Amino acid sequence: MNFKLLPFYIQFTFKLLMLYLLVVFITYGQNVFVPLAFAILLSILLLPVTNFLEKKLYFPKAIANLVSIIFALSIIGGLIYFFSHQIASFLRDIPSIRRHLHAHYDTLQGWIQRKFHVSAREQTTMIETATADVKKSSEVIGQTVFTITRTMIYIIMVAIYSFLILHYRHMIKQFLVAVFHKAHEPQIHEVLQESKGIVQKYMLGLITEMAIIAVANSAVLLIIGVKYAVFLGVFAAILNIIPYVGILTGILFASLVTLTTSTHLSDIVWIIISFEIIHFIDSNFLMPRIVGSRVRINALVTIIGVVIGGTLLGLSGIFLALPTIAILKIIFDRIEDLKPWGTLMGDDTAGKKGELARRIERLASRKKKAIVTTVSDTPSDTI
Repeated sequence: MNFKLLPFYIQFTFKLLMLYLLVVFITYGQNVFVPLAFAILLSILLLPVTNFLEKKLYFPKAIANLVSIIFALSIIGGLIYFFSHQIASFLRDIPSIRRHLHAHYDTLQGWIQRKFHVSAREQTTMIETATADVKKSSEVIGQTVFTITRTMIYIIMVAIYSFLILHYRHMIKQFLVAVFHKAHEPQIHEVLQESKGIVQKYMLGLITEMAIIAVANSAVLLIIGVKYAVFLGVFAAILNIIPYVGILTGILFASLVTLTTSTHLSDIVWIIISFEIIHFIDSNFLMPRIVGSRVRINALVTIIGVVIGGTLLGLSGIFLALPTIAILKIIFDRIEDLKPWGTLMGDDTAGKKGELARRIERLASRKKKAIVTTVSDTPSDTI
């Protein structure tokens, strides 16, 4: 039976059923799926390192894979230590944070009492009523947070999976080719090769962009004199990969933390201005040049993907959403029946530079032409 000959509503029903089964599989199998997904992404990133060790330094295959995994674990361990150290410092300063919060709370309470004629007792009653549900929800949130033991188990599983995927990568490639019809073999090879290259460039571009933004954010916060400047700068850079929502969340988080550690409201104003300027430069100059235009996902699909990933898998789903969408777009763009979905996920501004960047380039081009014309019109001295 030809599936394409079936009525549209039957085809649509089968597609919805497939999506439902996929969601059920991801939700109930996340203990297997999440480490495996991280391992696949890590393997793609480490593939150039492994190939370099094998082909250039003549390392045995197993040793090259092991060295690559140890290198990746060292970087991950350094990031975990950095964030753990910053969070520990933040927790040690809780008494000071409480004093600052109390001072800001008294100021805000007095302003509300003067402007809206609501007494301090009435404000306290309303706050206690509003936070009753928050306390209940915080217990639920606390139960979903990964324990240290579970996180360590996940890291070990990702390392083992990544090593085995790198070790058996040729066999996995042969399996993927053999699964499909023989007539599609050239197309499968093309999809695998291009997907590997584009995903590597895409993810390395995102990491590079994130590092530049983290350095810029941290430098600005250090100049302003904000406490936990490096931690806030790195955290805001990680959130920045989510279009629109990420930069707003980063500004809000940095402002709230600064509010609890500083009595100067001007610091918050400078944070907002600085982060917006950095985001503007990133959107118009860094993103088009570093990440490139070969795989660009529009903001709507990105936000929906992040929300769905967070709903299904929590924090892990948020981090997996963007690379997963990028991989899906690569596949969709190269399969005839799925090209409309790839178009829907893409960004029609991909490859286009920001308006400010284009104007600056036009002005520079005109200035260069004017200089060349002036030099050519100047009579040369003859001896």
